[in-house]
This record gives sequence, C-alpha cells and structure tokens, in this order.
Amino acid sequence: MVHADRGPWDDAPRGLGLVLDEGRGSLPYALLHGEALVACAAWALGESGVDLVDATVPWAGIVESGEDLVLHDSLCPMTPPSFIAVCLERARETGRPVVGVRPVTDTVKVVTDGHLGATLDRDRLLAVASPLVLPAAVLVTLAHCPPGDLARAVAALAAAGHSAETLQAPPEARRVSGEDDVRLLEALTQPLGGAG
Repeated sequence: MVHADRGPWDDAPRGLGLVLDEGRGSLPYALLHGEALVACAAWALGESGVDLVDATVPWAGIVESGEDLVLHDSLCPMTPPSFIAVCLERARETGRPVVGVRPVTDTVKVVTDGHLGATLDRDRLLAVASPLVLPAAVLVTLAHCPPGDLARAVAALAAAGHSAETLQAPPEARRVSGEDDVRLLEALTQPLGGAG
C-alpha cells in the first residue's frame, strides 16, 4: 500500500537505474525546459526512488548487487517518476519484467519485397516507451545487459523466456525522435503559468 505522503520505495530496496543514451546520436543532449534530455531522464530516475548507476559499472557488478534494475530511455525524458515507481513496484510484485508502452497513433503498413501491403490494426499494436524494469531474479539469468534499444530488449527477453508485462505510460512519457518531437513534448509538459 502506498500512502499519499510516501512513495512506493519507502518500504522497499531502492533498486538501480541506468539512463540509456548510447546509439541515439546527439538527441539526448537536446534541451527541454533548459535541460538536456539525458539530465531530465536521470532526474526522473532519482525522483522515482532508484539509485543511478554509471554506465561503466560492469554487468556482473549490477547482477551481484541483488537489486532490481530500471532501464530508462533518455529519449523518454519526461516519464513521470511516479510511473517509473509503479513499474518497479509491479515488477517486484510479479517477478516479471515490466515495460512502459504507448498506443500507436501512426498508420502502419506491411511491406513485402519492397511493395506496400495491408494496413495493420493499430489498436493491436503498442509502442515501447520507458522504463523497462528487470527484477533481480531475471537479472541473474542474463549473461549481459539487454540491448539499449528497449523494443529490442523486450524481444531479447522474450526470446530468453522472460515475457514483459506492459503498462500504459502517460502521454508525457512519449519517446522523441527529433527536435520537432522535443518541442512538442516541451509544450505538453509546460509548467502551469507558462514559466519554464
């Protein structure tokens, strides 16, 4: 039970968190509300109740810690700390990986041999957002850190016998793919009164 004045982490181990920024070009360093996306993502992890881990820490050290691990995409910088905490709590309850997702709003077509085919029903599709939470019991079964691309990481976990539970992330947790998306996210998360 989470009380209004306490976070879900008050009675549980904090867990470890990694902000993923490799393989994303310079976009993680674009500014949003005057801060780099990667800094916003790190802040959200810290506020969610997990301890940030430097990316240089060896995988074996993370596994040996016995802590749960939260992987947070720097391109989902405004994911609310409360949502990250809910995902961590859910992974602890079930012992399964948990991943934040968003509904697919774009039209998605099948392409076969270079030819455009049928339109997929987007109501049956999900876009991986952030975070991806790996319970400690899952970590010990993995020889190395999952891929930094969270969609690929979810697929790799499934191939290893660990299907991830999905939780719908709030709109501000959307993943950005360019400067236009950053400006849209900035408008979506503008503090009341227009300051920021």
